[in-house]
Amino acid sequence: MTAIVEPSGAVAPAERAADPGRAAAAATEAILADTLDGAHRGVVVDSPPGAGKSTLVVRAARELAAAGHPLMVIAQTNAQVDDLVDRLATADPQLPVGRLHSSEPRPYDPMLDRHPSVRTSAKPADLAGQDIVVSTAAKWAWVSAEEPWRHAIVDEAYQMRSDALLAVAGLFERALFVGDPGQLDPFSQVGVEQWTGQPHDPSTSAVSTLLAHNPALPQHRLPVSWRLPASAAELVSDAFYPYTPFRSGTGPGDRRLSFAAPADGSPVDAVLDEAADAGWGLLELPAARTPRTDPEAVGAVARLVHRMLEREGGTRSERDGGADGPGSALSADRIAVGTAHRDQAAAVRAALAELGGVNGAAAEVTVDTANRLQGREFDVTVVLHPLSGRPDATRFHLETGRLCVLASRHRHACVVVCRAGVAELLDEHPATEPVQLGPVSPAPDGWEAHQAVLARLARHRVRLE
Repeated sequence: MTAIVEPSGAVAPAERAADPGRAAAAATEAILADTLDGAHRGVVVDSPPGAGKSTLVVRAARELAAAGHPLMVIAQTNAQVDDLVDRLATADPQLPVGRLHSSEPRPYDPMLDRHPSVRTSAKPADLAGQDIVVSTAAKWAWVSAEEPWRHAIVDEAYQMRSDALLAVAGLFERALFVGDPGQLDPFSQVGVEQWTGQPHDPSTSAVSTLLAHNPALPQHRLPVSWRLPASAAELVSDAFYPYTPFRSGTGPGDRRLSFAAPADGSPVDAVLDEAADAGWGLLELPAARTPRTDPEAVGAVARLVHRMLEREGGTRSERDGGADGPGSALSADRIAVGTAHRDQAAAVRAALAELGGVNGAAAEVTVDTANRLQGREFDVTVVLHPLSGRPDATRFHLETGRLCVLASRHRHACVVVCRAGVAELLDEHPATEPVQLGPVSPAPDGWEAHQAVLARLARHRVRLE
């Protein structure tokens, strides 16, 4: 096999704001002012990937509690609830926090037991008097209160369906809604076509329905991503957040990815070097229609991870002294592989196990679907493109949030593995869904977003022939 590296060209980085920290701080102060002292019953905050959403939620909760306003916090999954409770208790060990859980065995992460200030219970009455009580929307829906909470915070509000918001809306008077408009849409196990376009469509996100009926609510955005490097923020912002643009908190050259061992001349090493230099890499396989678990593409993904470990990758960033600092080893737990389907993830895990890894380290690499990678952060990601080898472009594979999640988990570099011909596939399968009236989606068209990402990746393409 020969590697063909196409010239990247001169990619002009986005102009850097004079002080991203100051811009982020000003946005946070405005959000807190509206939350604590504003006259509206709701405040909406749009947060791009890695913009400090969880930090904002923790700070807002602590300030509300300190001001004498006990509050309820609503998250969408048990993992999100446990993470928030852990963050709250770590930030303020004296803060009384309640973790409301189900009656099932092992209903919460045992790590919460190490916090003396955290009380856990399946009964809301047992948590009376706690400054903050955190639980899932599903659990809160079964809670009845004699008097509503004065304040609530809804975390990951774009992942919450509007019917779930309706089920808990009577529990609070005012709420701060924080979420990422570019992530995957709320999931429904039943068909929702009969409600599409209706003003109370239960399948739309809580934020979309909320704003459709309350357009005067204050809307804020966090303007800086502290996760995405300068090489990625411009593309992700333009492709997935055209209505809520953001920038990177770091500039070109502030972060570095390098490998101790030299390249062996293979396409795999060539695309790794391209990604280390430019932040993006595309390993393009010959065009073909393949099974979903394309053996060649899966094998290429596994070899990329294997070579990253073999070549002893290292990273340098603002977290460890800057680009000229001592840096950190690119350990296996800081690498992730993202796929569209669970069977693809299983195939990659099997391929990694077959390669054996480096001292067994490959077993520590996270391999999962976009749904499960949502909200997580890694140094380097390897992505199997959702449309690679497909004969058609379905609504599932064109969903903007899926590609957005896969392209926005990394701090240093993202390498995409894909069969050639996806651009032509998109041209042959234009969107055919009818235009629906109703709440406007904050996400751009999936066809357009895919084309924008492919156009950028083409500058960093290495062909596997």
